[in-house]
Amino acid sequence: MKKQVWIRADEGDWEDKKERITGGLESGADCVLVEAEDVDKTKELGDIKIAAFTDNADTAADIIVIGRGGEGDGTLPLPVDMSNSRDFEQLATLRRQKKSIAALVVIQDKKYEKFAAAIGTECDYLIAIGTDWKVIPLENLIAQLQEKEVNIISGVRDADEAKLALETMEHGSDGVLLDTANPDTLKKTVKLAEEAGVEGIDLVPATITRIEPVGMGDRVCVDTCNLMERGEGMLVGSQSAGMFLVHSESEESPYVASRPFRVNAGAVHAYVKVGDKTRYLSELEAGDEVTIVNTEGQQRKGIVGRVKIERRPLMLVEAQSKDGKTVKNILQNAETIKLVSTSKEPVSIASLKEGDEVLVHMEDTGRHFGMKVQETIIEK
Repeated sequence: MKKQVWIRADEGDWEDKKERITGGLESGADCVLVEAEDVDKTKELGDIKIAAFTDNADTAADIIVIGRGGEGDGTLPLPVDMSNSRDFEQLATLRRQKKSIAALVVIQDKKYEKFAAAIGTECDYLIAIGTDWKVIPLENLIAQLQEKEVNIISGVRDADEAKLALETMEHGSDGVLLDTANPDTLKKTVKLAEEAGVEGIDLVPATITRIEPVGMGDRVCVDTCNLMERGEGMLVGSQSAGMFLVHSESEESPYVASRPFRVNAGAVHAYVKVGDKTRYLSELEAGDEVTIVNTEGQQRKGIVGRVKIERRPLMLVEAQSKDGKTVKNILQNAETIKLVSTSKEPVSIASLKEGDEVLVHMEDTGRHFGMKVQETIIEK
């Protein structure tokens, strides 16, 4: 699941708040935390999810935040009132109105931690902030709420605290609430969240057993809104159970200039890996998400900017993994189309020959409408 980055923009004058909100927008943050009176002004700045301190169910905010009793000393709000059940009553009322709710709790000691665990079972988001930031209360909350449908958002002040929060107890918090206006810290934290929310993928060697021209057909170039580096590409294959790492056109060629935003991925029928699912190459269009993979199996999100389908001469490439499974893809027959060797070097299909080894990704389960299923599926 993708980790979230929230930006704290509920204190100071509007210009201070505006700086944080625009910084969050430019950095790719997921949500901003603001005062109720700033919701409309925040919406005017750009399209970002808004969480606001309010008990007004008619608010234009996406998330209603409860649990603040007033201004505290320094930058932190007072904790939820522990002496009565007003917060739980407010939660119940908002739930009946089908509102998305966050509860904010400042963890000052063990009793606040227990209260946070209790109220976390009743809301969509639990924002947990430590007055003296420590990882132990977060560990306890993750352990107690791991079976509940609540996103834990940990209050942090810099990228180092964010990294620790996102990795705590392997799973980590579901996101962080970042209390800074530093643009470098914002960007670094967003990058950390993107990396923390994506698991690596296994790439294994497969031996080329067949490579031959098959005639003319329609192939797909996927042009992304992201620049890819040497060693990055996409997982594409004629069968969902086995896909080649098809290298991006990030390298210079004697024939054409580099296009580091492009993967000449394969024929229109082929599957491309997108997160935990697959899509047909022919289905992709501008604005869709794709998964960029490097030679280490690390994944990151890409956004499709354009898809080009053109009639070109095609080449069948077939390989066999160490356990005897076959993987196939049909690619454009051109020198610029490259797979990745087991030495992690791009290799053109024009120079590829039987016996060469390339990197592939294999799965044990079949897929139905792009989703993994445990059933017998034979693809040839």
